[in-house]
Formats: sequence, structure tokens, C-alpha cells
Amino acid sequence: MEAVPHIEVRSLSMAYGDFIVQRDLAFRVNQGDIFVIMGGNGCGKTTLMRALTGLQRPASGSVLYGGEDFWNVAQEDKERMQRRLGIMFQGGALWSSLTLAENVALPLAEYVDLSPLRIAEIVSFKLALVGLAGFEDFYPSELSGGMKKRASLARAMALDPEILIIDEPSSGLDPLTARRLDDLILELRDSLGATIVVISHDLASILAIGSDSIYLDADTHTMIATGNPRQALQSGDPKVRHFLTRGTA
Repeated sequence: MEAVPHIEVRSLSMAYGDFIVQRDLAFRVNQGDIFVIMGGNGCGKTTLMRALTGLQRPASGSVLYGGEDFWNVAQEDKERMQRRLGIMFQGGALWSSLTLAENVALPLAEYVDLSPLRIAEIVSFKLALVGLAGFEDFYPSELSGGMKKRASLARAMALDPEILIIDEPSSGLDPLTARRLDDLILELRDSLGATIVVISHDLASILAIGSDSIYLDADTHTMIATGNPRQALQSGDPKVRHFLTRGTA
């Protein structure tokens, strides 16, 4: 019997009023995938991320997690499903007035009943996983761009999510720092067994970490299934090959 995909999107359309951002999206994300949602600026990548995470109701269609229809369940079930997700936003979205430890502790304090000592232990462990051991008392303003990204990733992992959704991880980073973050994403997938969805237009990152992918086409307002990006670079749809070699769709 075929395994139930971690995420399944069926006939999904997203709109702002009468403007259709993307229509008829359909794809599966299996456990252990690093699934890349790619495309040029303005194609709807972040809008799709919002539909996947509960921030924006789609115009039509379904998002299923483990076979459960996210947008058609009771509120308490939706919240339970959201706790399976860890989200790293493009800008990091760290609270500037809180230390790294306090930022990472926020989801734990909100959703689990643990002692302050146990929360502190978990926070230190998560920061160590992303290479920030000893930085618990630092504020975001004291960190480099790459360190802020890693701190945001530690917070996304605070509740041991089954699925990590990462929006533009390499945005604003120099190539070397971006490559190190890609390596970290691969390590986390391998060590934690997490399924990872990455929203990206960064070609080096897409080719370095993606195991499966879709391309959101801004012209036709729908997707092109592309499979492994490295294979798509060689033999995929001409529009996708152009994107992967020139950086423009």
C-alpha cells in the first residue's frame, strides 16, 4: 500500500480578490524530502507558504497533512496540525527585545508544560544544533545575518516538528554563509528525519539541497512539476531550465 505523503496539495488556487495568484496546484511531499518551491519574484511562492501554514486561506482546493485536510477541520485540530510544523520566516522574525534563548523558548512556553529549567535545557540544545552554543544571552542586533537565520531555524525546531517550512533561507546572505546554511539544512534533515519545504529563488541553494521541486510560473499562474532540480537543469521543461541557468523566468 502506498505511503501517505507528509503533505499533499490538491487543486489549490490562491487569490487576492479577483486576481488569481496561482491555480490548480497539485503536488506531494514525502517524508524526508527537501522539497523546493521555486520561481521568480512575484510568482506566488510566499503566498503558497501562507496557505500551507495557516496564514492565508486558499481560494479553493485542499492542503493535507498526513491525510488530514488542514483547511476543513475544527479549530483545535488545525492548531494540533500546526504544532507539527516549524516555520522559519524570510526575515528571521526574531523579537529584537528578547535574547536568543528567550526567542527560542517562546513556542515552548506557549505550547508545552515544562519547568523553566527543562525549557532552558531544550533551548541550549536547539541552539547547539545550529552552531550557536553559548549565544543564549545575545540579542538579535548583536548577530550577523547568517547567525540570525540559524537562530530563527533553532526557534522553528523548538517543538521538534515533523515538517520544517523555510522561506528564502539564503536571502540577504553572502554565498559562503548561504552555503553553510544549506549544509546545516541537509544535516538537520539527516539527523532529525524531518521533512523540509524550502521556498527559494536562489539557484545555488536549489541545486545543492533540493530532492524534489515545483516551479511556480508567473506567466500562466500555475505550476510546472520539475522533480529533482538537478535533473530538471539537464532535461526539464525549457522554462525551468532557463530559470535554473539564467535566474530569470
